[in-house]
This record gives sequence, structure tokens and C-alpha cells, in this order.
Amino acid sequence: MKPLRAFLDRVAPYFQKGEKLEKLHPLYEVMDTFFYTSGEVSTGRCHVRDANDLKRTMSAVLVALIPCIVMAMFNTGLQANTAMQTVAGATEAPGWRGAVLGLLGVGYDPGSLWDNLLHGAAYFIPVYVVCMAVGIGWEVLFAVVRKHEVNEGFFVTGILFPLTLPATIPLWQVAVGITFGVVVGKEVFGGTGRNFLNPALCARAFLFFAYPAQISGDAVWTAVDGFTGATALSLGAAPEGMQAVTGQMNWWDAFLGTIPGSMGETSALACLIGAVILVATGIGSWRIMVSMLVGAMALAGAMALGAGTSEGGLADKFPMFAMPPHWHLVLGGFAFGLVFMATDPVSAAMTNVGQYIYGALIGVLVIVVRVFNPGFPEGTMLAILFGNTFAPLIDYYVVRTNIRRRALRHA
Repeated sequence: MKPLRAFLDRVAPYFQKGEKLEKLHPLYEVMDTFFYTSGEVSTGRCHVRDANDLKRTMSAVLVALIPCIVMAMFNTGLQANTAMQTVAGATEAPGWRGAVLGLLGVGYDPGSLWDNLLHGAAYFIPVYVVCMAVGIGWEVLFAVVRKHEVNEGFFVTGILFPLTLPATIPLWQVAVGITFGVVVGKEVFGGTGRNFLNPALCARAFLFFAYPAQISGDAVWTAVDGFTGATALSLGAAPEGMQAVTGQMNWWDAFLGTIPGSMGETSALACLIGAVILVATGIGSWRIMVSMLVGAMALAGAMALGAGTSEGGLADKFPMFAMPPHWHLVLGGFAFGLVFMATDPVSAAMTNVGQYIYGALIGVLVIVVRVFNPGFPEGTMLAILFGNTFAPLIDYYVVRTNIRRRALRHA
């Protein structure tokens, strides 16, 4: 790394104030701080709470996401290789991906860990590269115009967004989606720390409503031409309800993540590992995780009990009314949203009491949307965005209540 350090030091003067490349200083700065600790130090009176700066925070989140990334590639390949065995004439991945995998000598055996990982990587990595290239381009552009540093927060957004997408998403839609998430979801409000909505979820929501055919339905979840397969939530919303779900998978399949769905959201186990890392490092709020879990499981449990004692009621009209709470936990993006989306430190509630209210609100809304909206069985995305909208209001009233209580105490 010494040659790289020497090169960066040699070109640094060209990006300083008054030099020809002054406007591109944010671009140099992001390259320098990506590989090395910043050489700038605080001057004057300052208070350092701890050593956990933004870069270390983002690094911890990226480490916590590694199990989901690995599972995204493995399950994408597993679903494709399994489907290819059932589709007549499907012997290799379509298009340029098949050509690349052929040159690498990759097989299509669903029982091979290596084949599944590489086949899935052929879909996940291009989505990730496009997302990062376009997103960082927008980040650098706004940093140059506003004359501030490029924030490391996008490196998390740039990996969260691909994990929420189906493997078959067109790459141009990935570019359009992340553009909306960065520009409209974050930068128009002033950038990192000022946005009140999660940028990755903004991008996902934009694609869902702008291009629903490529991000929903039965034909987008498996990377094989001509193959259709519903997600577990879609099966649960069908008239057969839980019978359709349990007829195609068991609970452990859903927990491990070997079922159709968005690339990085299917494995509750991978999300659980990430949760342990985030809570242990103090990055993710355990209050939000616990309250969201309790809120969702309590409402789902109450509905399931009610469905078992009623005849010809809501359970017949809304099949997911009878879905047990432990199934809600492992289906769709609930676990992924609970661990990585709802706990976003910028768009979530800040106060301790507010985090309990915020998490419970999201958990309840997830179940309400899933159960009572058969046309959109996955409610996690909308519930978290709704919670983001109300987080500042929740914190405001929590703070006002504390002030009022203290005033009465010391009157």
C-alpha cells in the first residue's frame, strides 16, 4: 500500500484550494479516506464522545450485511439452477451471463455450493456495480456543487438497495431507482443526516410503483426465462392461504432463506446474524428491533387466534388472517427490514421512548398491510417509510412530555 499512499500524496496538491482541480477535491477525498484514515484533526475546543465515527459505523453495518450478501448470491443461483431442471431446454443461464459462466466453467447443479454462488453472483454483482457507479456519481456531483466531503453513508445504501431487488431486475431500472433514492430521497433535503426517509427504501418504492411488472408478480423472482414461481407471501394471500405455503416449503426453508424472493431478504438466519453484530457494536437500536418484533408478533398472534374461532368471517375473506406469527417472521422482507432498514439512525426515532413507539408502529403496520391488502402482501417497505415520516413527530412529543414532566417536578 505504500505506492498508493505515495501516489495520493503526490497528487494531493492539485486538489487544494486555488489549484486547477480544486472543484474535484471531494473526489480525491473519498478515494483517500476510503483506503486510509483522514489526516485532518479537530482544532480548538471539542468533545469526543467515543471513537465510533461515521466510517466505523458504516464499516460495522457492511460487516453485518455480509451474511445477507452471501445468501443473496447463493439463493439466487439455487433458485435458478433448481428451476432449470424443470424447464425443458434450459441448460445454461441466458444472455451474456451464460457466456461468462461458460467461460469460467461454471455448472448448474443446485446441489453444488460453488455453482449456486457463482450463478447467483452473475446476477447480484452487476446490479451492485451499476448501483454503486450511478449512486457515487450523484454523491460526488452534489459534493462538488455544495463543496463538502463525500459521505460514507452511501456505501451502505448502495448495498442495501440491491439486496431488496429481484434477480431479474433490468440494470437500467437499477440506475433509475438509485438515482431517485439518492437525489429525491436524500440530497434534496440536504444530504446525509438531513433526510427523513430511508434512501434505499425510497429507491425500492419508486421502482415498485413506476415499474411494477419488473419488481412484482410471479415471473421476476427466478433468473430463468419462461419460469414462474410465486413468493411465500403471494401464496399466503391466495384463497388456499397457509395450505398453499406449507405445500411448497417448510418453516426451516423460509428461515434459512432457500425460497423465492428478493435477493437479500429471504434468509431470516442471515438477518439474525447481522442483528447480533449491530447490537453488539452499538450501531443498531435493539429497542426498535424488539418493539417492532413484539408489535408484529402480538397483532399476528391475535389475528391467528381470532381466525381459529371464527367461521365465515375475516379469515375467509383475508386468508393471511390465519397465518401464524412465527411464519410472518421468516417470510418476505420482515427480518431484513427489522434489522437493517427500520434501525437506520438518520430516519428512525432518536429518543429511547420514541424508538419503542416507532418500532411498534412499524410492526403493527406490517401485519395490517400484509393481512388486509391481498394485492400487496409485503407490507414491510411501506410500513417503514410510514414510520420514517412520523419519527420526527414521535420524538417531538416525547421530548415535550419530558420537559413538561420535569417542569412539574421542579415547579
